[in-house]
Amino acid sequence: MNNGEPPITRPDANPLDPGLLRDVVTGQVRLTPEQSLQIYREMPIQDLGRWADARCRAIHGDQLRTYVIDRNINYTNVCTAKCTFCAFRRNGDEDDAYTLEVEHILHKIQELVDIGGTQILMQGGMNPDLPLSWYENLLNSIRDRFPDVHVHAFSPPEFIEFIDFFDPPGDTLADQLRYVMTRLKAAGLHTVPGGGGEIFADAVRRKIGLGKCTAEAWLTTMYVAHELGMNTSATMMFGHIEGVADRIHHMELVRQWQDRSLADFGDEGGRYKAFISWPFQPDNTPLGRCQEWGDHPSDQLDAPFPGDVVAKLDGTGNHLDHPRFGRRIRLSGSSDYLRTQALSRLHLDNIHSIGASWVTMGPHIGQVALTWGANDMGSVMMEENVVSAAGTTYCLSEPLLCHLIRQAGFVPAQRNNAYGILKAHEDENSPDLRIKDWSTLRAQKLHKQNDSCQEQDAVTVTIGGQQAD
Repeated sequence: MNNGEPPITRPDANPLDPGLLRDVVTGQVRLTPEQSLQIYREMPIQDLGRWADARCRAIHGDQLRTYVIDRNINYTNVCTAKCTFCAFRRNGDEDDAYTLEVEHILHKIQELVDIGGTQILMQGGMNPDLPLSWYENLLNSIRDRFPDVHVHAFSPPEFIEFIDFFDPPGDTLADQLRYVMTRLKAAGLHTVPGGGGEIFADAVRRKIGLGKCTAEAWLTTMYVAHELGMNTSATMMFGHIEGVADRIHHMELVRQWQDRSLADFGDEGGRYKAFISWPFQPDNTPLGRCQEWGDHPSDQLDAPFPGDVVAKLDGTGNHLDHPRFGRRIRLSGSSDYLRTQALSRLHLDNIHSIGASWVTMGPHIGQVALTWGANDMGSVMMEENVVSAAGTTYCLSEPLLCHLIRQAGFVPAQRNNAYGILKAHEDENSPDLRIKDWSTLRAQKLHKQNDSCQEQDAVTVTIGGQQAD
């Protein structure tokens, strides 16, 4: 931003021109969606990584890269939505449906505090049996017991369902959201996570997010949160039926609505503090049963992927434009993940932080991501149930997370939700530098409904030339 105004665009400039890219790195120029699409398709992947790293260093400097100690508490798996990418949701009458008791949640938070944690990320299914008073009681109980713990909770789809479930007063969606958010903020809600973003393009969203809110409703929820002074994050799940243009359209909407919040609310309002993207995890999901593009004999590999045929940079793609749209998926591997993350750092000039998704991609790709535009390694993952229900989810201890950051060439630093530095680990008391025998630590895989990392099915991670197995 220049004096509070968004950077200028140069739509006629070649986005592969180093001169233009240097101005993008310094924040003087922003990329257009068309330029970002050309960069994704034509720029060599190593060059894209270098430009994204340069932009990251221009914002965050050359030294510190951050992480947070928090706990992901999924308070219920009962959900009215039937997203095809989800293996976590349950109907209320299923045997393994659950809603955690308040005391159980408080016990989980105590375990977090005991290891130096500062924040909870609390999201769940959209459970029609829970009244607004249940949420207020939960938040009040957390605040009374743990006044110093930051509560980052309830994603936009949950808020939209709150409107349906609670029927709050208000003439518009924004009015109704404002009513519910004001009550929950008064009870102890601090910030709003960006879950449920998936892909904003309507053609994609209608196929994969059955019963989930529209992009407009998602963005309006965050806009109201910003109006009330609450910071938020934005997310994107890619590598399924969408086209590349859909990813860029998604980033562009986040950037546009961030511009709007900054212009309307200034320093007194909230804003998107971070953008985190990750590839779809197909195991145990209905969407994962779709065939990958090219696996069926009738797929013509010299023809474009169905999602790319349908996708438009303005989000107006029509699902009828390809007969196999929604019936074929294109999974993302490490290179596509890094390319997409690097592009997000260049395109999202008004977003402070880009998070690495080691939770889905594994520790070493998460480490590499720190030189591909990411400045933050996310959380020491005590618990995760949603993504782990759909495939591999890794778990790293604080020493391992710090070690990965340091081995990437940076100083690890523990942060808070606002990305303020709580502790920079620059001396021998760093969690990783106190470890003498790395064979006692390992990266582990989380499993659905586990309260902590499990030793079985652990993956081997090479640490500084040694193996922690």
